[in-house]
Amino acid sequence: MKEHKSVLLKEVIDFLDVRPGKKYIDATIGGGGHTEAILKAGGEVLGFDQDPDSLKLAYKRLSLLQKQACPDRYQTVPVPGVFKLVHSNFFRLREVVSRENFKPVHGALFDLGFASFQVDDPGRGLSFLKEGPLDMRLDPTLGVKAADLINGLSEKQIAQLFWEFGEERASRVIAQAIVKRRLEKHFETTVELAELVGNAKLKTGNERRETKGIHPATRVFMALRIVVNSEFENLRAALPQAVEILEEGGRLAVISFHSGEDRIVKNFIRNQAQRGFLKILTKKPVVASDEERGENPRARSAKLRVAEKIRSYDETKDTY
Repeated sequence: MKEHKSVLLKEVIDFLDVRPGKKYIDATIGGGGHTEAILKAGGEVLGFDQDPDSLKLAYKRLSLLQKQACPDRYQTVPVPGVFKLVHSNFFRLREVVSRENFKPVHGALFDLGFASFQVDDPGRGLSFLKEGPLDMRLDPTLGVKAADLINGLSEKQIAQLFWEFGEERASRVIAQAIVKRRLEKHFETTVELAELVGNAKLKTGNERRETKGIHPATRVFMALRIVVNSEFENLRAALPQAVEILEEGGRLAVISFHSGEDRIVKNFIRNQAQRGFLKILTKKPVVASDEERGENPRARSAKLRVAEKIRSYDETKDTY
């Protein structure tokens, strides 16, 4: 397995203003690359992830370098920085930080992308290139799978899902083809759906308008993944909590890979800046260099936005 490459790593560490002994939240631990860099700089990290496999891989990577925060349970390695990993979605940020007494927080990072090992695992059903079950749940305890949506929603609901969350231009045509096909047999695998989407778009000519190199099913799969994992709702719930737990002068950094995600982050930061809670540090989103894009294709669509907390809610008695 190739080691996961963290996007915009240097930029994130610089913007988070990582300092020895300061506490940082990694709301999406993923492969552990960002946390590793924070720990090497002497910071302490409380890492979240809804994917238990990500937590296992990150712990294996980090424990080789770092002093574990729970020496009674794990081997202690005498190097700078301490960390603790938690199986939780970041929409429970405030609750977990309070429970772990992880305060004051100097920086909070959200990397909203996916690790290559997640996409490459056929069993997750995230890839249209490999046959696997139509699942797409990052947290296996979630109830609804992608197959449940494809086989259960109405034609109108499917079309709306693809358009709203995937910005798929051929959403109606694809939805119509899905409903017609499932009258004969329900969808079970990723390849079944990907092939149908490709054929449906081929008939309309929409595949010719796709960005060069982009698979015809990309937007459909992205939309299903977002809905299955409640990604937009969880992000909207987590951002206010992240700012609330930050100390004054603390930094919020978010890396998004989808225009809908970036819109949520941009509007949230702008709103809180207008209300005097945040200072925007990135007037325009920071993007990866040409060199990084060449080395890591995941970085092509990455956008980093950063803001600094400048006012405490306790003092103003204001709320979001």
